Amino acid sequence: MQMREGMIPSISRKEIDEMVAGLAREIERDFEGKELVMICPLKGSVLFMADLSRKIKLPQVIDFVYVTSPKGESCRIVKDISVDIQGKHVLIIEEIIDAGRTLSFLKARINASYPATLKIVTLLDKPALRELPLNPDYVGRTIEDRFVIGYGMDSEEIGRNYGDIYNFTQ
Repeated sequence: MQMREGMIPSISRKEIDEMVAGLAREIERDFEGKELVMICPLKGSVLFMADLSRKIKLPQVIDFVYVTSPKGESCRIVKDISVDIQGKHVLIIEEIIDAGRTLSFLKARINASYPATLKIVTLLDKPALRELPLNPDYVGRTIEDRFVIGYGMDSEEIGRNYGDIYNFTQ
C-alpha cells in the first residue's frame, strides 16, 4: 500500500463494516418486499456499493453512472445508466457527499426518468461544505470538513484501495 505523508487514521475497516451493515438494515426495513435499483456513481462509490449490495437481502439491480464536474465547468454525463428506472425504487449510492453539485445534477437526471422513489445513501456526509440544499436519506456518519482518503476516496488516484479511511492533510 502506497501511503502518503499527512495521513491520519480516522475510520477503521471494522467501523466501516458496522456502518454499512446498519445502512443495509435501514434500507431493508424501509423497502421490505420491494426490488431496488442501486445506482453507483463512478469511481469512488464502487467499494461501498459492493459491500452494501451484498448486505442488502432484497432483490436488486445494479447500474453505474459516470458524471464529471471539472472545476469551474458544469456537470456532464460520461456514462449514463442503462436500466429503465421508471416506476422503480432507486437508490443513489455515494461514498461521500460534500458540496453536492454533482449529486444534485445526478438526482435531477434520475428524477427525470420518473422512479417510484429516489433515495440517497451515503457512507460519509460532510454538510459543512454543502453548496446546495441536499439532504441524504441514509447516512453512515456525518464528518467534519476534513479531506479523507481510503475506501474508494482518493487523492490523485491514490488511496482508493485502502481498507480504512484516513484524514489527509495535503
